[in-house]
Amino acid sequence: MQTVVAQGRLIDQQLHVGSHPGHDVTHRLKIRVDNVSFWYGEKQALDGITLDLYDQEVTAFIGPSGCGKSTLLRCLNRMNDEIREARMTGQILLDGENINAPDVDPPFLRRRFGWVAQKPNPFPRSVYYNIAYGALLHGLVRRRDETDALVRRCLERAGLWDEVKDRLDKPGTDLSGGQQQRLCVARAISTDPEVLLMDEPGSALDPVSTAHLEELIEELREHYCIVIITHNMQEAARISQRAAFFHLGKLVEQGDTKDIFVRPRTQLCHDYVTGRYG
Repeated sequence: MQTVVAQGRLIDQQLHVGSHPGHDVTHRLKIRVDNVSFWYGEKQALDGITLDLYDQEVTAFIGPSGCGKSTLLRCLNRMNDEIREARMTGQILLDGENINAPDVDPPFLRRRFGWVAQKPNPFPRSVYYNIAYGALLHGLVRRRDETDALVRRCLERAGLWDEVKDRLDKPGTDLSGGQQQRLCVARAISTDPEVLLMDEPGSALDPVSTAHLEELIEELREHYCIVIITHNMQEAARISQRAAFFHLGKLVEQGDTKDIFVRPRTQLCHDYVTGRYG
């Protein structure tokens, strides 16, 4: 537990900062966002964002609604490509390569990313099909034994195998909300991505299910670069190594989680993480 102190004042709030609330210099750079601006038609949503995202770390995007967090998340795997009159300047480099280069195939690029949405959205098919579908579609598995092994591996990694191993033929929608979200995480990793993008994955869950999800994220970060949007400051402080605070399309602060939440450099960030607004 950390008592938040900012600008020489003791704040009447305590945060539970996670066991690894800072960047590990041995973790390699996975994504570099370099001076990215973005527009929906004439409306500018991002203004000159520069940000580094690392392997084996969770980076939390925080800030009030409408500040550009989701826009940037969708820029990372080019989900904004389908939006008419949308345009981006600057560069996003994945392993040093420009993801918007002319020779990059967007569907192939998106396979390198897993996506977990705000609300659990399993397919209305069996638990088994939810995991197997993407891998079969992309030819990652062909034989039944390969598919069986993949399904088990993904469910085990999502901490769900013991709960559903006797219900693999049952609809994923029959699971509880927390189980459905972990199923969606298992589905997201079934295509062997390198980066996990999570858009408020715990916002629709009860506290117990949220705790299970946070434990899962802590385990998964050993294998992936994870970027998560959350409006829960306690959650962001618990699970992330780095945090980025956005406001009105600008990146106001970024850095180690312990610094963003315990020693924010700007009044704007201080007021947000201590619940003064947002």
